[in-house]
Amino acid sequence: MHEKRFNREIERLRDPERLARLEVDRVAALSLENLDHPKSVLDIGVGSGVFAEAFAARGLQISAVDVNPEMLTAALAYVPSAAFKQGAAEKLPFADAAFDLAFMGLLLHETDDTLAALIEAFRVTQKRLAILEWPYEDLPFGPPLEHRLPQDRIISLAQQAGFKKVEALRLQNLVLYRCDAA
Repeated sequence: MHEKRFNREIERLRDPERLARLEVDRVAALSLENLDHPKSVLDIGVGSGVFAEAFAARGLQISAVDVNPEMLTAALAYVPSAAFKQGAAEKLPFADAAFDLAFMGLLLHETDDTLAALIEAFRVTQKRLAILEWPYEDLPFGPPLEHRLPQDRIISLAQQAGFKKVEALRLQNLVLYRCDAA
């Protein structure tokens, strides 16, 4: 279980070159774009809290979950106001429709059951799931191609999970999927 989970040094997650590649502020803004007065975000697979920190800077209430307790400890140092829980994307320890936005930053390709993770995200969000993922291309950074998910597969699985509208936005290095619940 969890054999594809990211377990390398936490410091690498905040490497300046990696952060630039992630376009953190742009991703946070696009994730929230056109949402009617969002107040709460669930960061699924929070890692070191890079995106949770960006959402918190926008005045949102942050909750976060990760399977790795070391990641939760690291994220707490950057986002002390967030509510953290240990858990997996496939079985989120939160109530139905508890958040305006659910966010998965470079997580979906690491889940053991992609559809189950998307169904859980649909369950806990009222408005939208934003998924940041690697493009399905062989690039000199990120995971190997065989660990990446094709765009049509992500869109199809998100629709199977219940999302009504799914759009893919190509960024400089990554793809942001906005999956609207209604």
